[in-house]
Amino acid sequence: MKKKLLSMVLAAVLTAAMLTGCGSEGTEETTAPAEETEAPAEEEAEAAEGEAEAETPKTDGEESALLKEIKDRGYITIATSNDAPFCYYDVDTNELKGLDVEILQEICNRLGIPEIQAQVTDFSNMLIELNNKNVDMVADAMYIKDERLEVALFTDVWYTEGEAITIRTDSEFTTKESLKDAVVGAQPGTAFYETGEQWVKEGKIKELVGYENQATLMTAVNAGKVDAVITDGIVSGYTISQDSSLELKLMSPYDAEAVGRIGAAVRFEDADFLAEVNGALNEMKEDGTLMKILESYGLTEDYFIGVEEGKTENVQ
Repeated sequence: MKKKLLSMVLAAVLTAAMLTGCGSEGTEETTAPAEETEAPAEEEAEAAEGEAEAETPKTDGEESALLKEIKDRGYITIATSNDAPFCYYDVDTNELKGLDVEILQEICNRLGIPEIQAQVTDFSNMLIELNNKNVDMVADAMYIKDERLEVALFTDVWYTEGEAITIRTDSEFTTKESLKDAVVGAQPGTAFYETGEQWVKEGKIKELVGYENQATLMTAVNAGKVDAVITDGIVSGYTISQDSSLELKLMSPYDAEAVGRIGAAVRFEDADFLAEVNGALNEMKEDGTLMKILESYGLTEDYFIGVEEGKTENVQ
């Protein structure tokens, strides 16, 4: 009799625990039939274990829902502001090229994604396009920042980068201190524009003017519409080297203030896909592939961040 009573008590406790667990997951609570409450404790434990396994969203080796969808479609769609040398369409070949493109292409190769397609949009709207489900990912030299982590998940760090000041070759503004009398251009939605806003508040520059993309930004300073522009150092150096019609140079010496960590963004709901992307990325870091890609764009180890120090702490 005591053994039967003990069995009934254990069964009741296990049943209650199972129901509480289901309720916390948002599933409908059910009541077990009275005759089942006298089942042996071992059977109840096995049932609980089986139910827990059924609730696991994904097993080892199983692909995420987004990765399956992308493979079925045949390509991944990303947002880009079309800025060289990160993620841009070549004007001669109409091919998608750039540093971020090459990194993502290697990630796609390792995940079995056949193709990358890009949707060109203003930099400030890229995360909006992502959350509106118009693209699968944002991959265009985007800084991983606290306010952006509130609206999307970010990969581990791809590389680091900082701002540069671009001026005309004959400019009278040759030092950071001289900019207090200068009108400076920047691209809204970027960390560099925020740096410019802070400089206005601190009296370090006279005025800040927004330009929608890198091309109009460089044209503005070249034409004398602004005295200088604050933008990505890699972008500016590449643009000047590729276009002989630009009478521009980088301010030097100059110590960057807005040094940031670059990564790609996905939606909160695509955490499983994020883990797959990070897995491929960190393999590239460990086997040297990522560093080779950075070197092909003239970047040194100063731009590289290893696996552990490159972890991104997402808020969700």
